[in-house]
Amino acid sequence: MNHNISKGLSIFWSIYMFFFAIPFPMLLYYNIKSENMPNLVGSNPWYSLALLTLSILFWTILLIGYYRKWVVRPFLIKRNIEKLKITGEPREAKILKSTKISKPGAAYDSYELTLQFKNLVGSTVTQITTLNDAKPYERRYEVGKSVGILLDKEVKNAPYFIFATTEAGIRKGIVMLTNLAWLSFAAIVVAYYVYSYYSESGGMGWRFMSIGHPLLTCAFMLLLYRAFGTFILRKFIGKPDKLFQIKFKGTQTNARLLKTSQTGTYINEQPMINFELEFTDQFYHKHRVNIKRIVNLLDLDMTKQEYVSIFYLKEDPQHAAFERDLNEVEGEF
Repeated sequence: MNHNISKGLSIFWSIYMFFFAIPFPMLLYYNIKSENMPNLVGSNPWYSLALLTLSILFWTILLIGYYRKWVVRPFLIKRNIEKLKITGEPREAKILKSTKISKPGAAYDSYELTLQFKNLVGSTVTQITTLNDAKPYERRYEVGKSVGILLDKEVKNAPYFIFATTEAGIRKGIVMLTNLAWLSFAAIVVAYYVYSYYSESGGMGWRFMSIGHPLLTCAFMLLLYRAFGTFILRKFIGKPDKLFQIKFKGTQTNARLLKTSQTGTYINEQPMINFELEFTDQFYHKHRVNIKRIVNLLDLDMTKQEYVSIFYLKEDPQHAAFERDLNEVEGEF
C-alpha cells in the first residue's frame, strides 16, 4: 500500500476510534443524565465503589501501557540497536526500490527502501523499510546499490535488523515532550475524577458512579480497542515477532496446494481463506500445514495455483507463512 495512503488511513481510523472512545460516551452520559437525574439516596454504595475501583484499575493499566509505549520504548530500542551493533549477523542487502517520502524542506531526506538479502539460513528475502538519510549528497540509497545490514541472530526484540551505519541516540527534547504528554494525560484523568466528584456527588460520596459513567466507559473502550487490535493482528495477520522469526530464520520452499476453503470470516468484505498445504522439509519429511489469510477479491487466482512459495521454521515446520505476505512485513528505523 502507498505510504501516504496507509498513513492517511491510520490517522482517519485513530480519530474515528478516539471519538467513540472519549467524546461519544461523555455526550451520551451527560445528555441522558440531564433528562433523568439519578436517585443517589437509593443507590448501592458498595456497587458504586466496585465500579470506581474497576475504573481506576482500567486507567492504571492504560497509563502504564502508554508510558511504556511513549517513554520507555525508545530506550529499549536504543539498547537493542547497541546490542545489534556488537552481536548482529552482517549481510549485504541490494536496493531493489527506493522512494523518497520526505516533504520538501524537511531536516532529513526520508526513503522507503525495498531490500533483498540472505536471511540467517541463506534464503533470499525481500524487506521494506524506511530510513532518514542525513547525507543525501552521498547518494547511498539509489536503486542497484548495496548497503550493509545487521540481523538479530535470535530475532527476539525489535528492531530485528539495522543498517550497519545506524547510530543510536535519544533526543532529550523528545523525551521531555513525551514525558510531558504522558503527565498531561494522567493529570487530565485525575482532574476528571475530581471534577466528577465535586459536580455529581451531592454530598453522597461516589454513589453517582454508574456502569455508564465516562470514567468507566471511556477507559473500557480504550482497553477494548487495544484488545481488539491485538486480536486482529494475531489472528488475521500474525504476531509481528513470529512473522519476523519465520522471515529471518525460515527456509524457503514450494508447497503444493491441496485444498482451499472459506472460513466464513470477512475483513472489509474480503474473505478469509484457509489454505491446506503440503511440503517437504530439509530432511525430506513431508508436512501438512494450514495457513489462513485475507484474500483480495482481485487476487483469488492464488487459490487455484498448484504450488505456492512459503517459508517455514526448521525447528518447527508447522510455523509457516506465504512468502508474499512476509515481503509485506515492514520495519522502520
